[in-house]
Amino acid sequence: MRSILLVDNDRHGRESLATMLRKDIDCPVLEAETPEEALAVLDSQDVSLLITDLFPPKNLGVELVKSVLRKNPEVVSVVAVPAGDREAMVRILQAGALFYLNKPVDFDEAIIVAARSLEHHDLQIHKEKRGPKIRKTEGFHGIIGQASGMQTLFGMIERVAEDGESTVLIQGESGTGKEMVAKALHAFSPRAGKNFVPLNCAAIPDDLLESELFGYVKGAFTGANQSKQGRIQYAEGGTLFLDEIGDMKPALQAKLLRVLQEKEFEPVGGVKPIQADVRIVAATHRHLEDAVKKGLFREDLYYRLSVVPLQIPPLRERKEDIPLLIEKFMQVYNRGRKRGLAGFAGDALAALQNYAWPGNVRELENLVQRLAILHADGLVTAADLPEKYRAGVDISAVAEVAPVLRSVPAPAPVPAPELPAAAVPLPTSVTADAPAEVAPLESPADFNTLVSDFEDRLILQALSRTGGNKKEAAELLNLKRTTLLEKIKKKQLDSLLARVGYKKD
Repeated sequence: MRSILLVDNDRHGRESLATMLRKDIDCPVLEAETPEEALAVLDSQDVSLLITDLFPPKNLGVELVKSVLRKNPEVVSVVAVPAGDREAMVRILQAGALFYLNKPVDFDEAIIVAARSLEHHDLQIHKEKRGPKIRKTEGFHGIIGQASGMQTLFGMIERVAEDGESTVLIQGESGTGKEMVAKALHAFSPRAGKNFVPLNCAAIPDDLLESELFGYVKGAFTGANQSKQGRIQYAEGGTLFLDEIGDMKPALQAKLLRVLQEKEFEPVGGVKPIQADVRIVAATHRHLEDAVKKGLFREDLYYRLSVVPLQIPPLRERKEDIPLLIEKFMQVYNRGRKRGLAGFAGDALAALQNYAWPGNVRELENLVQRLAILHADGLVTAADLPEKYRAGVDISAVAEVAPVLRSVPAPAPVPAPELPAAAVPLPTSVTADAPAEVAPLESPADFNTLVSDFEDRLILQALSRTGGNKKEAAELLNLKRTTLLEKIKKKQLDSLLARVGYKKD
């Protein structure tokens, strides 16, 4: 059963609003005087909608919304903020509130907002039961990431997409995948059946951007021999994605503001307004707040666009996702090739995770594509990477400790079955006999890289001794066969084994 929780220390105002809600919306209305009492109610009662005061000056209502979202993301939050306080409005929306009310609260407005919020709650519950879910470990619509920042982003995409009306501002550095986030928002929204229309504001000359966005009527200018539909009209009922909105000139910003405020526009040369039912998702790599302070971007448009801001973390802040992204790109660029990348060695991964990635995911994708062409059918090592990617790794140190890895005694030998006719020995760098003594380490080395490299060698040595039989190799290493198979898959050794002639078993 749906229920509403009102939180306000103004007893008279709270009780009056509760009475109106019970009268116009047929559901229980619970009351609490403080955020602490509200959390106690939420622990013991099922609540669909939270309507809370901001509780200035400490703005405890913001923390209440955050706590509620952490405990139960299905609860829809609405916060009453002082009329005209734009900073408070932005803050509560960033915290996860779906709507806001101006205070003093207008009861008619509150009833409308409460009804819409409950509808949103019902839609959310319905989608969770029957609709697709974002697969947070594998990403969504091509967005890959297991880092905490990406998990937070995926959760925001789920919540924001379902609304389908509010404008969204996606912020992130170039190459982070802003258009992919916009496509995910569209795909998960009620507008998914209509067009997703992208427009890069920085890629079109200023004198053409207006007609591209709004269209034009016949005779509007020299060469306008017939009317042309603009991107806004083409996106009717769907989503318009305005990439690099920070590059839009002020004159055009004013016209876009009208679309957001009045839900209508006029084509170039036209006099009759056209209604626009479109959700606008904007993106930029610029700091729009700084642009507003410098007078380069309209403040009113900024607040209209950033009703729900989404921040995409740069790749350097989620380096644990680099192996996942590499695996994904290898699948893409190995597809259809007779020879493809076998994988990335531990020292190569260490070098890439130590790189700053100014070009973010796009730069990583370009690198994998380049290596798929230049190093097809091979295992990429740090030495194979372009010089700038090796800057943070001491390649000489890795080379110096390589004999140490080979010096660790191999498992006790077992009779090896005859190799298949097509098989050839593994590379000598993998199966070389160990020297009698372990040389001391004379330079700093990456411990994790060395351990991973040593594990690779043990696995490959065992497979070499057993002629590629993974069951016998697992017994040789005192591992379960499933454990060995998982390690081979994780380390991407299958391609290397196939290259030297060992069949899958």
